[in-house]
Amino acid sequence: MLYWFLKHLPLGHLRRKGYSHALTLIELLLTIAIAGTLAAIAVPTYTGHIDKQRNTTAIVDIVDIESQIEGFRALNGRPPNNFGEAGIAAKNDPWGNAYEYMRLEGLIKTEFDAKCRWDKQDKPLNFDYDLYSKGKDGITKPKISHADSYDDIIRAGGGSFKGLAHDY
Repeated sequence: MLYWFLKHLPLGHLRRKGYSHALTLIELLLTIAIAGTLAAIAVPTYTGHIDKQRNTTAIVDIVDIESQIEGFRALNGRPPNNFGEAGIAAKNDPWGNAYEYMRLEGLIKTEFDAKCRWDKQDKPLNFDYDLYSKGKDGITKPKISHADSYDDIIRAGGGSFKGLAHDY
């Protein structure tokens, strides 16, 4: 079908005058412009999809780690001091950074204030333990309203929230 179409194109006058069937410069530039536009749309969409997938993976990992910590807590009456004590293997988040854990339960007020993370209203995220990923940029601050903490994946509200810090 394509062969028939190309064979019957009205290009006889071009063939008679010795013109070739090559693309003109304008046609080539137009093709490059269309390809560039499609790439400009596709790349950010793909990157956004990958970011959402990594965020979801980190949330699932935090839920899994939390369940192991809660299992230790049920047996021992307290959260573990570190992952090793709970028998949790060292695990990295989707961006290659280690998940962060800090036991808060049982600390005196000055230690608690120095080690816990804070929400937008200057209230502690958790009273038992903090568990989080530093997110895509690998940087965090104790207060989640700080720009460096927006992309952190956090456990907050004693485990009632797990997700992006800027959504809490």
